[in-house]
Amino acid sequence: MDAIVLLREDHKTVEKLFKQFEKTSDDDTAERRRIADEVIEELTVHAWIEEKFFYPAAREAAPDTKDHILESIEEHHAVVWMLSEIKDMDPGDERFKAKMTVLMEQVRHHVEEEEQDWFPEVRKAMGRNRLTELGGELEAGKKQAPRDPLAVPSAESK
Repeated sequence: MDAIVLLREDHKTVEKLFKQFEKTSDDDTAERRRIADEVIEELTVHAWIEEKFFYPAAREAAPDTKDHILESIEEHHAVVWMLSEIKDMDPGDERFKAKMTVLMEQVRHHVEEEEQDWFPEVRKAMGRNRLTELGGELEAGKKQAPRDPLAVPSAESK
């Protein structure tokens, strides 16, 4: 599978989880916890494969995307930090829903920038064969990616 198609599929998966979360009621804390745990795993894996495989390849193929990539890494850092807080938070805590809402806003902004602003540039620069090869690397990377946001190295340690 093409790397950009794979990343867009991840985005769709997370958006579906966000919509499920938004439909929950305040007294459905078990369902909120279940959805939040899925979001944590999905976003942790996604951020890790993007930073380990996709961003370096995109930066090499399309050097003009450097600023987008650096901004994305910082956005990931903020998201991973929020995920680590949500992971240990009681879903009955009055701040749980608010924290998830802010997370969803940040992720939706990040996805919109990636998909509209610079994925097209990367697609043009890489071409079909390289994107397919990179897609294989991303799929393999998902198997070894951490599931715990605390296991994701921070941007400063890279």
